Amino acid sequence: MDNGSPHCGKKAADRLSAAFPNAVLIHTPVNASWLNQVEIYFSVVQRKVVHPNDFTDLAQVRDRLRAFEDRYNATAQPFQWKFTTSDLEDLLARLDRHTADHQEESSVGRAT
Repeated sequence: MDNGSPHCGKKAADRLSAAFPNAVLIHTPVNASWLNQVEIYFSVVQRKVVHPNDFTDLAQVRDRLRAFEDRYNATAQPFQWKFTTSDLEDLLARLDRHTADHQEESSVGRAT
């Protein structure tokens, strides 16, 4: 269930349970981050299967996708996709340092 809808919360779960005793209401994350895993998977397929687009017919596309699926299912690991505010602060600090380093290099290059 989409948390962005008006159907969220305990009341919604109670209504659903009353109407369908076997159903379990599960809210997706507020930012729909479950989609990130789908997007990641398809970006892998794009990079490792579909590109370059050198197929001569649809049978080749099908065969390559099926071969990838078999290999991926045998070796796949869950995506590690947590990103905390601390991670963001660290990233921003690294970017600031990187930017400052490049500004210093370019100012030294102009001075000589």
